[in-house]
Amino acid sequence: MVMDLLWVLLDGNLQLFYQFLNIPFALLSYYLARSGRLSVVNRFIYLALGGIVLAAVTMGPYSVLLFISSGFSLLLIRFLDPTHIYRWTLGLQMCWQTFWHSCIQYQQYWLQETPDSRLLLAVSALMLMTQRVSSLSLDLQEGLVGVDHHSGIFVSFLSYLLCFPSLLGGPLCDFNTFVESVRRMSRAPPLTSCLGNLASKTLQVLVLVLIKYALHMLLKSNTREILGIWILALLLKTNYYAHWKVSECVNNAAGMGLRGYRHAGKPSWDGMSDGNPWLTELSCRPSVFAREWNRTTAAWLRRIIFQRCNTSPLLVTFGFSAWWHGLHPGQILGFLMWAATVHGDYKLHRFLKPKLTSPWRKRLYVCLSWALTQLTIACVVICVELQSFKSVGFLCSSYITVFPFLSVLFIMIL
Repeated sequence: MVMDLLWVLLDGNLQLFYQFLNIPFALLSYYLARSGRLSVVNRFIYLALGGIVLAAVTMGPYSVLLFISSGFSLLLIRFLDPTHIYRWTLGLQMCWQTFWHSCIQYQQYWLQETPDSRLLLAVSALMLMTQRVSSLSLDLQEGLVGVDHHSGIFVSFLSYLLCFPSLLGGPLCDFNTFVESVRRMSRAPPLTSCLGNLASKTLQVLVLVLIKYALHMLLKSNTREILGIWILALLLKTNYYAHWKVSECVNNAAGMGLRGYRHAGKPSWDGMSDGNPWLTELSCRPSVFAREWNRTTAAWLRRIIFQRCNTSPLLVTFGFSAWWHGLHPGQILGFLMWAATVHGDYKLHRFLKPKLTSPWRKRLYVCLSWALTQLTIACVVICVELQSFKSVGFLCSSYITVFPFLSVLFIMIL
């Protein structure tokens, strides 16, 4: 009965359902570590074994995609010189991921078949694996993580790659943060504090699910006008917000994400988060929205691409993001549109900032900029999420396409 109710509340979403089922096992890890029944090494083993079992149960035969990826990455770490490890691991991981994205596209567009849901889940987890593999290899190359060739360090590497709380939904953290979180589990706050935090965040998930349901009802009235497309985009974004909040719950349940204590001595559990949906939606500039949306992925892209690219870093970063997402036609257009929107925002802000001399001008600029951000991001989300050329045609049937072209106009004339 409880499982049936949970399934209905989560709108039949398998990934959210599996994440909620993860919470009891994460809490068991929290309890065993805090009570001293799990040593540090055993905590790493518990997290890795949990990831292996979770992958096998939820993905079936496609779990081998993750096992091959993690195993091959460990071999590269073991035998390659740290100065060359980043390019090799990122390149090979992206090729492996792209092969499976191509298989999905072949099924969808050529065979006109619906891909196996287990394959889709495995490829989604493989994308998150790419983040962890590349982050770890860059840490090794930059000397932030040392490699002592003994079994203990490789157990922690494997645990980082296959950690079950973040296997299906993230969020990403660097290797040193992960290790420190595992070591601090024995000094975590009492279980009651963790349960209170989980109750609060679970309530937030339910609120997001209810908002999603309300948006779905509103969408039935009109899907062609600007308002209908904005509501559809908001519905798709709310789905992501719910996923990220559930992933945050699972990591917190395992004792990870504790950032410290507030002034009143209350624990702060927001150390592993992909962002606050309310702050993200209130972003009044496309560039701010890009930083707030999926915050850990944005930071990852900034580190591995933007900061290491000398030519057109913004365009290259969004282009790489399209590749990482699968290079569906709608995704390519969507991320190019997003890059143009952010670039246009930079130019417009530089041009208008000296002219915002009075409070009413600043307030007017914030309001208009927020509306423009919402409408342009709505176009991006529709293209990226619906993926196919149909999403492009769907957008072209509405006047909302005017707003992304404004960004291109800003780039040309400012």
